[in-house]
Amino acid sequence: MKRPVTPGVRVGRASFVWRPWMVLVTLLLAAAAFLAFCLSIGVGDFPIGLPQVIATLVGQGERVDEFVIMDLRLPRALAGLVVGVALGVSGAITQSIARNPLASPDILGITGGASAVAVFLVTASGGAAAAIADSVGLSAAALAGGLGTGLLVYFLAWRRGINGLRLILIGISVSAVTQAITTWLLATADIRDVARAQAWLIGSLDNRSWGEVWVALWCALALMVVVSCVAFQLRPLHFGDDVAAGLGVRHSMVRAVLLLCAVLLAGVAVSAAGPVPFVALVAPQVAMRLTRYPTPPLVASGLAGALLLIGADLVARTALPLTLPVGVVTAAIGGPFLVYLLVRANLKRRM
Repeated sequence: MKRPVTPGVRVGRASFVWRPWMVLVTLLLAAAAFLAFCLSIGVGDFPIGLPQVIATLVGQGERVDEFVIMDLRLPRALAGLVVGVALGVSGAITQSIARNPLASPDILGITGGASAVAVFLVTASGGAAAAIADSVGLSAAALAGGLGTGLLVYFLAWRRGINGLRLILIGISVSAVTQAITTWLLATADIRDVARAQAWLIGSLDNRSWGEVWVALWCALALMVVVSCVAFQLRPLHFGDDVAAGLGVRHSMVRAVLLLCAVLLAGVAVSAAGPVPFVALVAPQVAMRLTRYPTPPLVASGLAGALLLIGADLVARTALPLTLPVGVVTAAIGGPFLVYLLVRANLKRRM
């Protein structure tokens, strides 16, 4: 019995495969992320109902609601949305390039490098560190650290191409080194600087300013444009470099551009909210299973990341006896999920 052929759609010179289930799941994820976004805005000491939140967002709300939402709560919720989308797309790209579900900015050491640079600037005494922190800012320095670590992992893993297993192993090694550097900085620093650095290392959406949100938003949008222009050449890479080259894909350049975008997206997320763990690992796998797609879909992964991060922030603020940073909740979710992926991979290898 022949399997039904998935219909294709052509618009001008562009063509794509029409997958109704994938489109439906993506729309549902977008609706769920928007609902969680509005609920996050409404939760607080001064609760605001969902209709009032939506009315205020479209410019029809009361003056009191407008002040509370626009000035106090919207930066935090929008930061969660941007960071979640950035981490989800970054994880989907790295897992697609490595062809391994364990590949993510956390595992590859990108967030570790950003954290090490940020902790150094927070804990190091002397004029040089203070001058760097004052001139470029902690967020920009963390972004530079993540980019440098990502480039180091890429060049160390390059051997006439990128092998997924080698990329992960080198990433784990670099991540261990950056973690050791961070631990050493914390162990030798002043206790007051350690408290500041530790609060940043957990990953949190507290006290986000409009300046931080706008920088993260515009950087993420610019990177998304680049990813969308190159993403259609990502699928042939799953069949190997020879097949991709036969289809006319310049696989080395495409892989380098996409991996650079993934590193920058992870750096943007870390600079805006700190190293929030496991979102980039979990979101693409959840999106892949929901859409029934063989590889992590980029759009659905970004929406799943936003839903996961905003939902975790809601849980941290409302469902627990005390308010916790969002990184604590995502770590509690991502740890068991990582064990599940490892067990599942081991079972597949035995079969």
